This record gives sequence, structure tokens and C-alpha cells, in this order.
Amino acid sequence: MASPLIIATLAAGLSGFPAPQADVQGVPSVARVQQVASDCTSAVSRVVRETGGQLLSVYPSNDGQNCVVTVLVQGNGERPRKVTMRVPM
Repeated sequence: MASPLIIATLAAGLSGFPAPQADVQGVPSVARVQQVASDCTSAVSRVVRETGGQLLSVYPSNDGQNCVVTVLVQGNGERPRKVTMRVPM
């Protein structure tokens, strides 16, 4: 079952009205979501350069300090192998 806030947001988006805002006045600052700037570009470049592989996926780890990079590395006539590396941002 969909939440009323999700339904209201979807209806507002389809009708052209601004979406309703959640009231965060009573929410402690610890419970609020904080966005963190994270960039895995250099980590991807490093892994692809070191392995000679082809990028499959990349995402920042939960600790916010590392990137998890997965590449496919082609062997000599063999099936490619998947390599996953945890690299500092």
C-alpha cells in the first residue's frame, strides 16, 4: 500500500502543483538526512588503469571514505573475470 505522501507527491507532479513538504521542525537534527559530496572518478580511473579492465559498476561505500569499483578483466582467450576493489576516494 502506497503512503499518502507518495500519492500526494505523484498527484501534485502530474497536475503541475509543487509537492508537499514534510514537517521536520520536530525531528532531531541527528535523524535528518545529510548529503555528502562523494566522487569516485579518480578511483575508477585508477582501477581501470591498473587492471586494464572494463568498468562494470562503481558506488561509494557506506563509510563514505572508499569507492567499490567492479571491472571485467579479459584473460588470454579465457572468459573475463570480475574483479572488485575497494579504493579510497
